[in-house]
Amino acid sequence: MTLIKSISGIRGTIGGEVGDNLTPIDAVKFASAYGTWIKQQRDKDNYKVVVGRDARISGEMIQNLVMNTLVGLGIHVIDLGLSTTPTVEIAVPMEHADGGIILTASHNPKQWNALKLLDAKGEFLNGEEGAKILKIAEGTDMTFADVDSLGKITVNSAYIDMHIDEVLDMDLVDVDAIKKANFKVVVDGVNSTGGIAIPLLLERLGVHPVKLFCEPNGHFPHNPEPLKEHLTDLSEAVVKEHADFGIVVDPDVDRLAFMDETGEMFGEEYTLVACADYVLSKTKGNTVSNMSSTRALRDVTEKHGGTYEASAVGEVNVVALMKKNNAVIGGEGNGGIIYPESHYGRDALVGVALFLSLLAEKKMNVSDLRASYPSYFMSKKKIQLTPGLDVDGILKTMEANYAHENLTTIDGVKIDFSNSWVHLRKSNTEPIIRIYTEAPSQNEADTLADRIISEIKAIANI
Repeated sequence: MTLIKSISGIRGTIGGEVGDNLTPIDAVKFASAYGTWIKQQRDKDNYKVVVGRDARISGEMIQNLVMNTLVGLGIHVIDLGLSTTPTVEIAVPMEHADGGIILTASHNPKQWNALKLLDAKGEFLNGEEGAKILKIAEGTDMTFADVDSLGKITVNSAYIDMHIDEVLDMDLVDVDAIKKANFKVVVDGVNSTGGIAIPLLLERLGVHPVKLFCEPNGHFPHNPEPLKEHLTDLSEAVVKEHADFGIVVDPDVDRLAFMDETGEMFGEEYTLVACADYVLSKTKGNTVSNMSSTRALRDVTEKHGGTYEASAVGEVNVVALMKKNNAVIGGEGNGGIIYPESHYGRDALVGVALFLSLLAEKKMNVSDLRASYPSYFMSKKKIQLTPGLDVDGILKTMEANYAHENLTTIDGVKIDFSNSWVHLRKSNTEPIIRIYTEAPSQNEADTLADRIISEIKAIANI
């Protein structure tokens, strides 16, 4: 069993020993540290934190522990109950709150849960802020409120509807065109809160949703990461229902992938590519994704006269670079759309609305749309290293060996070749080097990855 403490929150498996798993004591300790940090940001009379959760079996238990810990610190809580990560993100500034917590382990299996932490803007904490909370959690410098100063919990179950209102009000969401297109779409909600939010959004857009695994009971019917090998039921349903396409989201609804009308994956890397293509056709500007995302976004951006730049891996890093470059859209190749017109967070609802607007405008089916974009293929592999090996030294050697190529070293080593790339990153928790490659064919991507692995093994003498 596992407990992972990081700058972005605390994540672990339910049950087991304190300190080794996400037990009630660990949840309370970390919520106490976060609440203490919130109170350190500003000296004021009333503090407020928004809390929501996905549909995990452990969610209600963890949420009650977290909320009542905040109450004990004298912090008022807005309880969104079953919600989505982007919904909590937009609720924080709408509530003029001091922060937010989402109880979700994202695409991890059902035995996992996590506390994801937001600042007063509804955005994920940066490294410095997260480190401060980890330090607070290690100590005992936490003071709780007296009986007359306890916080209160206020339930507000309207925020998914309010989130949808915000999406429909965006300038580039062409509600009329989508309604006229009369789309039929199969939705795999992985029995979490996407099964609530996505069908509601589609109905508001005049799209006929066919619900698949949309009961928010936390019993995931398949591995909740939205990858092709986990989505055979969706593929079969799209074909059987003669649907225009399929939609799948992860349990907290910040990742989005599509399936075309033939039951083939559109490719979660291309979720951002398609949405960016639509936005850039209406709004001239720049884009950002992380270093492990497809080069197709760069191609589409340059086609529209914009500039593309890659950030270090991690949503907070993507957002920081988007702000610096005034990017009009960005995100991550795992199907995460970040559209500043809405908010600086990955949002599957925003992605669905932009994608539908693009389809309605193009008047083409999803397979043809995919064929219209530059075609790249990725390989994602890793090397298990012997503990004690100097991983940083290995990466430095690879950097030196490819010094004549276009290198980026803000997050591991990324080597850009003329028609392909490789990104090498070390794991923060185990002796592993991750090797991501992309090339014009799957064989080329796999061959490049295998070549790089052989070179690393030679350097490491393994």
